[in-house]
Amino acid sequence: MDKKINQINIVIIDDESLAREIIKKYLSKLTKTKILSECSNGFEGIKAINELKPDLIFLDIQMPKINGFEMLELIDDPPEIIFTTAFDQYAIKAFEVNAVDYLLKPFSEERFKEAIDKALSRLNNKAENGKKISKIVHYVDSSKEKLERVIVKTGSKINIIPIEKLNWVEAQDDYVMLHTSDGRFLKQKRMKFFEDNLDPAQFIRVHRSYIVRISFIKQVELFEKESYKLVLHDGNKIQVSKSGYAMLKDILR
Repeated sequence: MDKKINQINIVIIDDESLAREIIKKYLSKLTKTKILSECSNGFEGIKAINELKPDLIFLDIQMPKINGFEMLELIDDPPEIIFTTAFDQYAIKAFEVNAVDYLLKPFSEERFKEAIDKALSRLNNKAENGKKISKIVHYVDSSKEKLERVIVKTGSKINIIPIEKLNWVEAQDDYVMLHTSDGRFLKQKRMKFFEDNLDPAQFIRVHRSYIVRISFIKQVELFEKESYKLVLHDGNKIQVSKSGYAMLKDILR
């Protein structure tokens, strides 16, 4: 291994104990690697990364509670990442977020060593590290799967908001305010993300600043000549653009 790195500090994040054991077995045969922690879900992973500041994480994607990509979105400065997963459909997206490697389970010891060598090379070239955050956000923003939940971090608390509880979304500069059945939550995300990823059969963008659950609309009011406002079931009134009103007429007729 390159002499520039004395030791690679590692956190393993995988909900399968057997998968963690295999990684630990392979790492035990390598010098200059140290396992700082092993985690069985994304919440434990976030805590371990924030507290231990590892150089590298082995990260499963499909995990309970929050998946691997959702976990990364909640970390301000993620370490280098080697994805370990039984699913091949995420491979392209994994490399789009600048992952070191993508190991498809079950992987061989030789393939594992190859990934470690790549990680070592990356760690010795810190110039590349600054690209990770934006690319991770890009992955989440470019996903074509319709949202089933939204993850919001408020201080040290992580809130998982099922889409069924989301009533409307309000633009707040580089953030959005999520109005839900359980209260309001501020998230650092653009309106375009929600417009692209919310189910259009359930939500409509009625204004550049508002996306509303269609069933949460109580009535449409004439505000002034050719200008309308929506009355929502929580009592709020929001402005409707001309294009938003045209789409509303088609949906509500």
